[in-house]
Amino acid sequence: MNNENLQPLTFDNEDILKPLSFEPQKTVLEDDFVPLTKTNTTEIKSKDSNFVFFFGTSKSGKSVILSSMLYYLSSQAGVLRPKIGTPNTKEAQVLLSNFFENIRQGILPGRTTRDQVTRLDLVFEPNNRSKKVVPINLTFLETSGENHNEIKRGGTYHSSIDSYISANIPLTFIIVTGYESAHKEDTVINEFLDELERKGKNLKTINVILVVSKWDKSGKMNVVNADELDQFVNERLSRTSQRIDTYGLSKTYYTIGDIQSGSGEERIGLLSLATAEILSKWLYHSIVGYDLDYEGTFWERIKFSLVK
Repeated sequence: MNNENLQPLTFDNEDILKPLSFEPQKTVLEDDFVPLTKTNTTEIKSKDSNFVFFFGTSKSGKSVILSSMLYYLSSQAGVLRPKIGTPNTKEAQVLLSNFFENIRQGILPGRTTRDQVTRLDLVFEPNNRSKKVVPINLTFLETSGENHNEIKRGGTYHSSIDSYISANIPLTFIIVTGYESAHKEDTVINEFLDELERKGKNLKTINVILVVSKWDKSGKMNVVNADELDQFVNERLSRTSQRIDTYGLSKTYYTIGDIQSGSGEERIGLLSLATAEILSKWLYHSIVGYDLDYEGTFWERIKFSLVK
C-alpha cells in the first residue's frame, strides 16, 4: 500500500471533548437507536447492506479500529454518511460526529455497553472516478467484549447477537486481538470460528480477517515484512494460525500511532492512518472485488488523461 500521502496529525490540550460513551441516552427516542434485543432475523434479512461484524474481547481495540477506519474512509478515500431511512439514522450521525471530533482531539473511544450493539448504517462513496469503484452500503456492528467472552467453553451468545450471526446476510468478520493479549485469546478466537461454522458459515468462502491491534506495543509502528507478522501469529496464536492457513484467511496488524498515558488515561499523541488505510482497502476489495485505488479500465485511463 502507498502511504506517502498520509501525514501524521498532532493534538493539543485545548477544547478537549468528553470521551465517547455508548451508554443509551434517555432523551433519545426508542426508534432512533436499534438495540440488539429488538432485532430479529426477519428484520435483518430485509436490509440492503454489507454487514461488518467486529469480534474481540474486552479492551482489544475494536472501537479504536472502527473509529479510525471511518475517519480514514471519510477524510482520505471519499464520502461517508449515514444511510437515510434506517431506524438509527440520527443515532449514526451523532456517533460519527463524536468519533471524528474525538479522534481529531486525540481522545480514544469509550467502551461499548454490554448487550447492546453499536450499529452504524452508512453509505460510502469512493472518490475514485472509475465506474468499477462503486458506492456501497456498509453496516458496522460492534458489541462488548464481555459478550464475546460468553461463548467460552461451549457458552452461547446473547440471543440478539446470535440473530446477526445466524441471519442470511452478507457478513464480513473482523477478528481483533491485542499485541500483548493475543496469547491468551487463541482459544476464544477458535471457539468463535467454531460458532460461525455451527451457524452455517463456510470459512472458506466468507470474508474473515485477523487483526493484531496495538502493534505499537511492540516498540514499532509497522512490520518489517510479512514474515514478522506470520511469526507472531504462529507463536502467539498457534491454533488460529492453523485455521488461517487452512482456510486461506487474511491477517494484518493495526496501530493508530503514538499513544501517551497520563492522569490515568490514554490519549493519541500522534495519529497515523496507515493501517486504517490497509484494513479499509481490504474491506472494500473483499466486498466489491476492485481496489479502492483502481486506476480504471483501458478506456477510462485514456479519458482521465484527456480531462486532466
